[in-house]
Amino acid sequence: MNQAIRNSWVAAIAMFALLFGAISYVQVIGAQDLSTNALNNRALLQDICNDRGSIIVGGQATAESVPGDESCKFRRSYPGGALYAGITGYYSTNDAGSSGLERELNSELTGNSDQQFLDRMGQLFLGQQPKGASVELTIDPALQKLAYDLIPDGQRGSIVVQNPKTGAILAMVSKPSYDPNTIATSNSKAAAAAMEKLNSTPGINLNQNVSGPTGALLAPGSVFKLIDTAAALNSGKYNKDSVLPNPAEMSFSGTSYKLPNYRGGLCYTQEKATFAFALENSCNTPFASIAEDLGQKAISEQAEKFGFGQDFGDQLHLLSAKSQFPDNLGETELAQSAIGQLNVKATPLQISTMTSAIANGGVQMKPQLIKTMRSPDLRVLNEPKPEVLRTSTTPDIARQITEWMTGVVDEGIGQAAAVPGVQVAGKTGTAELGDGTNNSWFTGFAPANDPQVEVTIVMQGVDVATGAQLTSPSAKKIFEAVLNK
Repeated sequence: MNQAIRNSWVAAIAMFALLFGAISYVQVIGAQDLSTNALNNRALLQDICNDRGSIIVGGQATAESVPGDESCKFRRSYPGGALYAGITGYYSTNDAGSSGLERELNSELTGNSDQQFLDRMGQLFLGQQPKGASVELTIDPALQKLAYDLIPDGQRGSIVVQNPKTGAILAMVSKPSYDPNTIATSNSKAAAAAMEKLNSTPGINLNQNVSGPTGALLAPGSVFKLIDTAAALNSGKYNKDSVLPNPAEMSFSGTSYKLPNYRGGLCYTQEKATFAFALENSCNTPFASIAEDLGQKAISEQAEKFGFGQDFGDQLHLLSAKSQFPDNLGETELAQSAIGQLNVKATPLQISTMTSAIANGGVQMKPQLIKTMRSPDLRVLNEPKPEVLRTSTTPDIARQITEWMTGVVDEGIGQAAAVPGVQVAGKTGTAELGDGTNNSWFTGFAPANDPQVEVTIVMQGVDVATGAQLTSPSAKKIFEAVLNK
């Protein structure tokens, strides 16, 4: 009798072990093979149509799963619409696929990440509907709305707002944008038509990620002069008292091309300039002279220290383009590159992280978009902490550049960004596009002595007057919104 009981126990334990092993294999070891098996249509439909976790901003879902139809139990809905499309992306139950956080965090949102194994096991044993993790973003909803509204409809542009001390992204917007709901529809013909329209709209290319703060590679113009300045001070050949050549135009051997000074300020009033004067009035020839003196390697290495060549996508869980400073430059090309023209290209996010490093005493923080990630039972799966990415320059050099940047706003061509009672540090930029229009930039932070917020704005394809109206004054409104909370 006892032997029979023992045999029953052994058989029960063996069956349990076999069952547990099979479940473990399906959930962990063989999950990838099974999920990608072309014959596993059931698993494919379950993954596409499951109850994905929400993407949350300020306590409200900006992307969430809602009841679907007979073909799919759940579909994706985007209450945030175009305001957050550049961040959330879209998730479609038809052939349109996915983009943005929906794609890059797919395993977490579906509940299929390794970290969520125990959650999946619990749901399986309890017979519950599988549900993914929710993701809360660092975005401030009020700032996001303000930044979005500051870009006029019909105008191509991007704005990034960041906490320079932590790297947290407080707002990140671009126009033109789109409503992800038009692609997330269960109507495959409507979704295909929406995709075709969006991919033919200038400034939106969902297939190639060539737009927005992380994907658009744009000529940075004079905001690149901050890198020249850091390289000059770091070389030891220049200091805060240096006097720079400031001719009306700069000539080069072997060519008739002449690099003109900036015509919109007071550059023509002085043949020599201090760093303060050159930055306040965004003079071209002093910085071209610095690049000629230091050489391409020094400028390129300083650009790398500020993040050029870095893919920030891993930090933000978004596809990201690498900003670039060209190689093998001749004398003329180096001079043009030193003022952010020719083949120098930067994303708005790159310029934001560059300026944030200056604001943070020369230390560049890892840009972060994820605040917390929680399982369906609200257990914290991930809560990223501020993390140093690199040292871009020394604290002394950062402080000196900050002092000169305050002059740009107090006395120079960035005065429209000034906030009463607050010292603002800033730099403007105008990059000529060759068709009579420009990319107009502003990048800066406030308060200068204890930075709480960094703002980078670019408006594409505008004339000088329009750019001046859309950049520095908009930065002022964002500074005020943050500092007056």
